Amino acid sequence: MSAARPPEGARSAGEAEGVPVRPQRLPPGACDCHFHVFDAARYPYAPARHYTPPDAPLADYLALCQRFGMDRSVLIHPTVFGADHRSFEDILSAHGDHMRGVAVVSPTTPEADIARWHALGARGTRITTVFTGGADLSAVEQIVARIKPFGWHVQLLVDVAQQPELVARVLAMGVTVVVDHLGHHAASAITQSQGFANLLSQLAEGSVWLKLSAPYRISPHSHNDADVRRLAERYVQANPHRLVWGTDWPHPASPHAVPDDAQLVSLVADWLPDKALQTTVLVHNPTRLYWADTPPG
Repeated sequence: MSAARPPEGARSAGEAEGVPVRPQRLPPGACDCHFHVFDAARYPYAPARHYTPPDAPLADYLALCQRFGMDRSVLIHPTVFGADHRSFEDILSAHGDHMRGVAVVSPTTPEADIARWHALGARGTRITTVFTGGADLSAVEQIVARIKPFGWHVQLLVDVAQQPELVARVLAMGVTVVVDHLGHHAASAITQSQGFANLLSQLAEGSVWLKLSAPYRISPHSHNDADVRRLAERYVQANPHRLVWGTDWPHPASPHAVPDDAQLVSLVADWLPDKALQTTVLVHNPTRLYWADTPPG
């Protein structure tokens, strides 16, 4: 089902190593808090982009949801579309009963666009720093000023080891922050960094949210890497009430081989070993972050 597949004739990471896959149905009301859709024939990509993904149409994603019992989803506007949110708007217009969205706002995005996206179900903006190597704090301040009236959060795609103070700086702007993809640094090294220590403290005090998502971005053997598992455990121990989970489907631009979808979903049971914990992270927390009428505290 994944669009980010190995070359023709190759096996997935899990198949190549003979790792057993445990089929899993997620708890009722489970939310996938991070997915994308790519359909270049209908929605052309921006000329200036960091990668070109294979097609991954919405129908394939909805089949994935049915397969694993993902009742709700959060659509993340990817950088390949640039400022063009037509795909984002069309999908939320058709599926707003069970979807929310995270847009990409710039300092010059018209307020009318943000208001329209909010009415469709957008509840945050994503700021990406891993492709640029840093963040323009002046631009971030302008973006925050534009989204604050709507109660939106800022979703940061940041390598917390490389930019250890960025989360705190954005928090100081008076906005809710969601950190993408487990902190986006190699699982074998992140726990020795100041950025990880900062993030752990922020989680423990309840000032930040974190996505348990895309482990293949931080490890070449993410489906059975003890470092990845220990990292997830540290985050859960810090504060399970500030965690959400996502597939990152269709897993675009991964630096490592991507396990198949069943293997990725099976990690939920590894990271969240009891049903109560799974319900907290997959059901209750997304409701607070994406479906609450007021911004989460």
